[in-house]
Amino acid sequence: MLVLYALVFVLIPAAIIALSHRQRWAAKVGVIVLCYLAGLALGNSGLIPASALGVQQGLSEFTVALALPMLLFTLDVRAWRRVAGKALLSMLIATASVTAIASALFVLFRNGDALATSHLAAMAVGVYTGGTPNLAAIKAGLDIPHAQYLVFYSVDTLVGAFYLMLMLTVGGALFGRLLPVLGEEPGADTASTDTHNRAVDNDDYRPLLQPDARLQLVKIVGLALLVLGASLGIAAALVEWLALEPASALIIVLLTTGGIALSLVPAVRSMQLAYRVGMYLIYVFCFTVASMAKMDDLLRADASVVLFIVSAVFGSVVVHALLCRLAGVDRDTFMVTSVAAVASPPFVPLIARSLGKPALMLTGMTTGIIGYALGNFIGISLGLALQRL
Repeated sequence: MLVLYALVFVLIPAAIIALSHRQRWAAKVGVIVLCYLAGLALGNSGLIPASALGVQQGLSEFTVALALPMLLFTLDVRAWRRVAGKALLSMLIATASVTAIASALFVLFRNGDALATSHLAAMAVGVYTGGTPNLAAIKAGLDIPHAQYLVFYSVDTLVGAFYLMLMLTVGGALFGRLLPVLGEEPGADTASTDTHNRAVDNDDYRPLLQPDARLQLVKIVGLALLVLGASLGIAAALVEWLALEPASALIIVLLTTGGIALSLVPAVRSMQLAYRVGMYLIYVFCFTVASMAKMDDLLRADASVVLFIVSAVFGSVVVHALLCRLAGVDRDTFMVTSVAAVASPPFVPLIARSLGKPALMLTGMTTGIIGYALGNFIGISLGLALQRL
């Protein structure tokens, strides 16, 4: 029965892609958003039993781990030099923004339970500069009660899904009014870039079904499995020898490094189907993750916790955008670094895809990795400092 549920999670995104080919409204809404909405609907329908949770978690972890190197195989690393400086600046602004907002929210909410509120502030800083691995590390570092951690995680999952859908749908138009929208750099190889974008940035997955694509698909999956296996092996060794934690953040770093390294090989970079395979796995990841978000958890959560998390997410995004305007950071760089910080690096391909600029994945992945490194340190430090006030 569990195998059947796994097939459902893998095949429904394919049905959504087919629907987007046949229905104009579906194409306009977008495959990513439809996968999220369908996942939320299925997860809250009561059709998926609690026994399938292991399948959902395992599938979400495996698909994103396999997809990340595939998405990076076709990128031109040299393109990152045009945005590297402002991307790092934008990530630092995002980190400062969420730290300031979380501290202000602690002052506003501390009257109820100062210790619990300091935990909320610490977890907010950790998860909204890196991701869930930071959240788990901060829980352990500050001895946060498991019940409080679960409530934060559940509410964050739903609020994060709402944030991501906003960024994927109206984010480009909304922030385009506030921040400059840049075109190609003068002198850049625009013809080459356009050809690359047309080749990888579309939802036509029929080439994957062609007989002459089989050999390339075998190579793509084989290389991705090689990168995944090497990353897991190296991460396990480093965790054991050097006591490095969290292992999940380290694995993301290694997967990204492996994908980038192989993209430097011309024969690998020419395998344009790698991007489509990787994006399909990301669609499966989105659908599966959304199916784990339960509205009941949000309804059972304390209103003050929900208000704290919603304010931390959207308050920090607003402050981040305003400061980026003052710093001259463009819209696309702001959006990928914001998603890397708030939603974590595995969601970066989605925003790069929605902007029609796959090369921005490297920007988001790199800044997201920096967020992983900063999140634990700043989150735990902030939590300890607030407890002394």
